[in-house]
Amino acid sequence: MFSHHEHLNEPITEGESYRDRINTVDENGKRKWVFAYKPPKGKFYNIRTWLSIIYFVLFFGMPFVYVNGRPFFLLNIPQAKFIFFGKVFWPQDFFILGLTMVTFVLFIVLFTAAFGRLFCGWACPQTNFMEMMFRKVEFLILGDAPAQRQLKDAPWTGKKIFKVGLKQLTFYLLSFLIANTFLAYIIGVYELEKIITEPVTAHIAGLTAIMIFSAVFFAVYSFFREQACIVVCPYGRLQSVLLDKNSMIVAYDYKRGEPRGPIKKGEDQPKGDCIDCHACVKVCPTGIDIRNGLQMECVGCTACIDACNNIMDHINKPKGLIRYASENSIANGEPLHFTTRMKLYTVLLGVVLIVLSILLMTRKDVDPTVMRTPGQLFQEVGTDSISNLYNVKVVNKTMKMIPLTIKLEGGNGRIENIGKDYVEVEQEGQGSGTFFVVLPKSALHQRKTSITLSFWQGSTKISESKTNFLGPIVIKE
Repeated sequence: MFSHHEHLNEPITEGESYRDRINTVDENGKRKWVFAYKPPKGKFYNIRTWLSIIYFVLFFGMPFVYVNGRPFFLLNIPQAKFIFFGKVFWPQDFFILGLTMVTFVLFIVLFTAAFGRLFCGWACPQTNFMEMMFRKVEFLILGDAPAQRQLKDAPWTGKKIFKVGLKQLTFYLLSFLIANTFLAYIIGVYELEKIITEPVTAHIAGLTAIMIFSAVFFAVYSFFREQACIVVCPYGRLQSVLLDKNSMIVAYDYKRGEPRGPIKKGEDQPKGDCIDCHACVKVCPTGIDIRNGLQMECVGCTACIDACNNIMDHINKPKGLIRYASENSIANGEPLHFTTRMKLYTVLLGVVLIVLSILLMTRKDVDPTVMRTPGQLFQEVGTDSISNLYNVKVVNKTMKMIPLTIKLEGGNGRIENIGKDYVEVEQEGQGSGTFFVVLPKSALHQRKTSITLSFWQGSTKISESKTNFLGPIVIKE
């Protein structure tokens, strides 16, 4: 418990129950602000910095990447149009998207079982933007944790108003930039350009969406901050289910570190390597003490590892008092095991990936759906034929207009189109048509007869569809 501390990241006294509640809430349920010190320079922080630069380049640059005239990624929810890696997916492809989500969930389970919250610390958008962008801006304007505490407790002078105002203004501008980029992933960069350049009255909905997104991002990064990981994100709460003693986590080597205590000259009583300097606590963005063991709030950012390694260098002790390890490796000196559960997850993931790959490779670019016209029975044509009326809807997932000709497979009948002799489908659009299928009575031997319709683009057969032909109950020759 932190009941007698005004701020987080201050020393923890013995006997405090850190599991009674999350570290960012006091005994009265009031929010306690995290004043994190500047992350120490170290191997992990340097790697995360470079990875975050790559992440930001990809995030802000991806909407401008087009493949064959299509965005590389597009999540156009209003139009139910989704583009991944330059391939368009319509509502008819939702089963593929559903399987993709199942694959993603299986991957998360397997990945977490083996590597803990590695994703949270290294790849999560919330962590990257908060720690590698907004937190750095905050340090630049307000200073480190002690300076921020002093500013918070100081009266509202002109200097304080200027600093706080500059920080909030910068945060909002960054949030506005992120909101515009986020919207570009939904409607496309060209539609976003129209919202920016054309009169406001022509794009009220788009402008409203930008302002809402900006407000949400500003609220998250300026006020909600680490609570998004602790309170909102379900991934942290799943740790207790997905992790086991062989999972890789950010762990404190208590066997080497305890009993902890400061170094004193002339002291003969042996102590562990932890000098109780609280450097690991001060740099934690969620305000926990990693020495208490793995906690829900830990996002695996490795700031405590770099901080501890720097201290170990100063006192001439080996690095790795806090390191990536499993619970078993700390307790028994065992290496990370590829457990039976992880092997099973790997097999399941492999099977789903194979099925998903087959579905993607065999997915049709032109997808016709044929249905008998509702409420219409068969009709007699002359004295020797029966006709059924059909509707066809065609989804064109290509970037060119396609005229489709419908043919009846088998040669025992004919197609009579209503209107044009072909179905015209615009690029990335949908087309429809109505036609009769006429079969001779001699070809009908039961109430329902299965027929196959083929769809041709010029001399190329691109798809086919099976349907039923309805005839009289009894046909006698």
